[in-house]
Amino acid sequence: MNPADKKILAIVPAFNECGNVGRTVGEIRKAWGQRVDVLVIDDGSKDETAKEAAKAGGMVVSLPFNLGIGAAVQTGFQFAQSRRYDIAVQIDGDGQHDPSFMDRLVEPLARGEADMAVGSRFLEGSAGYRSSFSRRMGISFFVHLINALTGVRINDPTSGFRAYNSRMIDLFADYYPYDFPEPEAIVLAQQARARIVELPVAMRPREAGSSSIRYFKTLYYMVKVTLAILLQMARRRRRLS
Repeated sequence: MNPADKKILAIVPAFNECGNVGRTVGEIRKAWGQRVDVLVIDDGSKDETAKEAAKAGGMVVSLPFNLGIGAAVQTGFQFAQSRRYDIAVQIDGDGQHDPSFMDRLVEPLARGEADMAVGSRFLEGSAGYRSSFSRRMGISFFVHLINALTGVRINDPTSGFRAYNSRMIDLFADYYPYDFPEPEAIVLAQQARARIVELPVAMRPREAGSSSIRYFKTLYYMVKVTLAILLQMARRRRRLS
């Protein structure tokens, strides 16, 4: 089925991204025109993120204070569920994800070949920015952890550039991991027997602001997400026993 026949929502979580979010919304509009609705989740920003997003033509939901990336993205899923979107595309508000690759993620879902698509920096055919050495080491750790626990190999499990069909929208509207959710979300999708595909995309360094995961936070990130994944696996075993 042609993606043009699908009702598609771009979910753009953003926290203090006034220097980037307007360009992100504008690039989505340039790539997709009116075929995609754009929802920016302003996660309690202290700057002009909401204003810049609206000025660029995005719908905006402003959370009362900073709840974290997981809550922001889940808000987008709940919006998509309540308005019966067929596909949701998660794309960061920091400008690192190139909206021209959205169609690559949407196509297998529109054809009914996958439930969830992950955009990867590390597959053949990908290009652009691939993050720092320490971040790549953390990513490699999660590749092997998720593969060992689930049998699913995703080469870029921390990528937040993803597309979801209506079944995944319903799943994550009900529950989506908090803090650093991307690796755990893959485990949740696998437990729901989702068909997950990984596709090469280009990513870019941010032009303004700074990442929330830096330096000494990287080890904390790895430990916290690992414990969350293991806890999720244990919960599932208890439910099945």
